[in-house]
Amino acid sequence: MSEHVFLKRVDVGTAEILIDRPERHNAMTMPMYEALLALIDQCQRDAAVRCVLLRGAGGKSFVSGTDIGYFTDFNDGRQGVAYEALVERVIDAVERIRVPTVAVIDGWAVGGGLALATACDFRICSEASKFGAPIAKTLSNTLSSRNLARLHAAFGVPRVKKMLLLADFLSADEALACGYVYEICKKDTFEDAAKTLAQRLGGLSQVTQHAVKESLRRIVVEQRLDDEDLIESVYGSSAFRDGVAAFTAGSNKR
Repeated sequence: MSEHVFLKRVDVGTAEILIDRPERHNAMTMPMYEALLALIDQCQRDAAVRCVLLRGAGGKSFVSGTDIGYFTDFNDGRQGVAYEALVERVIDAVERIRVPTVAVIDGWAVGGGLALATACDFRICSEASKFGAPIAKTLSNTLSSRNLARLHAAFGVPRVKKMLLLADFLSADEALACGYVYEICKKDTFEDAAKTLAQRLGGLSQVTQHAVKESLRRIVVEQRLDDEDLIESVYGSSAFRDGVAAFTAGSNKR
């Protein structure tokens, strides 16, 4: 387990995964990715967790992607294929968390950090936050088609091209205007805003939330419309039956 990735409870029903490597702008190493996967699995197995927050420490960066040192030994394109497969494994795990997820962004969300934030269901950010993947002027690498599909769904083609082809960044206001960010927060309200959103999400139907999350994941990433398994699981659940009974009882009292 990496010494830079931690899991803690911040409120009833709310877990927080903290990326804590501020001296490197929270750049991810391979052990950090493996630790993140392990903590995601831990959250999945804990029935008491109703919402997961993903946050970077230090107040300057959410996550700045993979530590560049990892790429110094690359000498073959197949290494890039293997690397992108690893990244996809991590992003896919974040997307598949059954409960709602919130990226708490204080500062830069760059490259792989942008991909991690996009895999979450909601994003709140500080006023100084910036979003981008300036790889056209840094590493001259690329993103997988699945990550491009996620960015396309979140930002639209023109903004994705601005970030990737022009190596430009979007401001917090631009990210809010296009719906990518749920809320921009001042420094002194940041943590409270994250907890408030988590509590609101945690008080709603997990059955509905999971079905919607998984349906959207299939549509965006896999271009699939099959959903019979999800519909069957929802309408066959005790949560649905209890919801119908409670709604009917409430209507009869009016």
